[in-house]
Amino acid sequence: MQRYDYLIIGGGQVSDNASRAIRSRDETASIGILSSDADQPYSRPALSKKLWADPDFTIEDDFMSTAEDTGAEVTTSTEVTSIDTAAKEVEVAGGARIGYGALLLATGARAATIEAPDDERVVTLRSLEDYRTLRRLATPDARAVVLGGGYIGQEIAAALAGEGLEKVTLVHDGALLSEGRFPADLAQRYTRMFTDHGVTVLPHHRGERVEADGDDLAVVLDDGTRLDATLVVVALGSELNTGIAREAGLEVDEDGAVVVDEYLRTSNEHVWAAGDIISYPDALLGRRRIEHIDHARKSGDVAGASMTGEDVAYEHTPFFYSQVFGNRWEAVGETSTQHETLEVPLDDGRLVVYYLDDAGKPVGVLAWKVKDAMDDARQVIADGVTDPDELRARIR
Repeated sequence: MQRYDYLIIGGGQVSDNASRAIRSRDETASIGILSSDADQPYSRPALSKKLWADPDFTIEDDFMSTAEDTGAEVTTSTEVTSIDTAAKEVEVAGGARIGYGALLLATGARAATIEAPDDERVVTLRSLEDYRTLRRLATPDARAVVLGGGYIGQEIAAALAGEGLEKVTLVHDGALLSEGRFPADLAQRYTRMFTDHGVTVLPHHRGERVEADGDDLAVVLDDGTRLDATLVVVALGSELNTGIAREAGLEVDEDGAVVVDEYLRTSNEHVWAAGDIISYPDALLGRRRIEHIDHARKSGDVAGASMTGEDVAYEHTPFFYSQVFGNRWEAVGETSTQHETLEVPLDDGRLVVYYLDDAGKPVGVLAWKVKDAMDDARQVIADGVTDPDELRARIR
């Protein structure tokens, strides 16, 4: 039976950072990565951002050279079906068992789906193979319907509009795009950006199913409306891949996240977890879960170090970002308009938004088109600034 000193389940960003952290501390240990993806580790955000926006950035540029740089053995197209924490072994599809000294779960999430025919023209965007398919189908005569108004839906609708498709329709269930995060004026400006770039934004609707309609596709909405399409992108959120953790007896919370301590260790002393799947104790905001690349990188760093025996706590509060039509925003913390907000307009249409709890203390900060603001934003949250005038002066 094959055995690794360090075994990682999942071949995304976490696995790359963790492998580098392990190798920098242990030059001779064996590192194994079991990935369900068909490709070597790559950076997932580029699938909806840079690979569309930057003509000089290619798929080859997106690979992270994990195996070459760290000596990790990466096994692709491999599904782990169970974990035996007593024997310190995992089992993969087909029945082979692999042993470990320390195990890291970095299984991430899978795309939510919708009732639809088995047709390559109905695409989710979770893998590089999905991107290749979508790119091939995004021809000038294509009529695309994007279902879902979250990050991926917005970014893909913008990307397809930039490709000059015949028609791009974005279906979402709110009144304005990002209205749950952006203050009303910004949400209106943001939605108008899409329509100004030729995207048909269809609010107050949900996609119920996709049907074959002759040579085309038909998207059936919740009110029975049928939208004809040659391409459908399903961007309805994600579901955590934590079934094997639960079945192994690891602590999983009511939302399906793997519960870890400040060192990213699970309820089993030989198993760690990082990235999208974890509920972790944030140093500034308390226990939470987040799905973004900054979190994947930093939690991968800490998990890898912790697995080698180094007492490194995860004290980073991750930021998240998006960029459409050349407009970038970044945010940190709890950025929901359910909180009271304080808006600070700057020049050239830039904006800083503070999200305040019931005591007037900031729990989140959003920076619209403001560069390099996230360290200052974290400091504002850490300082607990409650004076509105001081907040207005803090990030300029």
